[in-house]
Amino acid sequence: MGQGMIDRDELAKYLARTLDITRFRDFCPNGLQVEGRRQIKTLVSGVTASMALLEAALEKDADAILVHHGYFWRGEDMRVIGQKHQRLKTLLTHDVNLFAYHLPLDMHAEFGNNAQLAARLGLQAESRFAEDDLGWLGRSTNPAVATVGELAQEIEKSLQRKPLLIGDPAQKLGAIGWCTGAAQGFLGDAIAAGAQVYLSGEISEPTVHLARESGVAYLACGHHATERYGVQALGEHVARSFDLRHYFIDIDNPV
Repeated sequence: MGQGMIDRDELAKYLARTLDITRFRDFCPNGLQVEGRRQIKTLVSGVTASMALLEAALEKDADAILVHHGYFWRGEDMRVIGQKHQRLKTLLTHDVNLFAYHLPLDMHAEFGNNAQLAARLGLQAESRFAEDDLGWLGRSTNPAVATVGELAQEIEKSLQRKPLLIGDPAQKLGAIGWCTGAAQGFLGDAIAAGAQVYLSGEISEPTVHLARESGVAYLACGHHATERYGVQALGEHVARSFDLRHYFIDIDNPV
């Protein structure tokens, strides 16, 4: 295994089709963000294209890096200085490709962050809500998880991170809404969609008050913790499809 290769541009086209990247109005470009060598034999996947991930990928002799959080975000400083300079210099010096997929990876029905998180927590999606249907609504299929507190325990066991729970641990679950990452702003949409519980990665000050006043329990499970699994699943799929060497590298992040 892992003896094949794929042309850089062919991989970009394959991922664009697979993730349907033109469907989304995103905050960054999705696809090949930094061009490297033409032939790809070794692929490294990770959540964020930090220097730590780039350095770890170089140790694996990676030809390409596949991430959820890449570069060139809307509204950021466009100058190539400081952190941006160091990251881009590292990729260009070593001729390594960087592929990044943000909302398309969140939303994919099989490889997406929402889908992969649901699979780990035993959640079954029944409908979608919020802008671009980014939020998912469903129920737990785990008979051992009947309350918000039990769901919090399941999250801690699965993600290896204790979630912050706003609400009554004894509350029955009912309908569950979820959206990975920084989707605390979708709590109101989840409430309107009928959720009794909502989970995401991050939490902000107003989120606490809305959860308390609405009676809808909120679980902040970690931005990084909820988004580790989509890019890993996508990387594994690409490696199987084209017989590439693949390494998922998890750079710890407490947020």
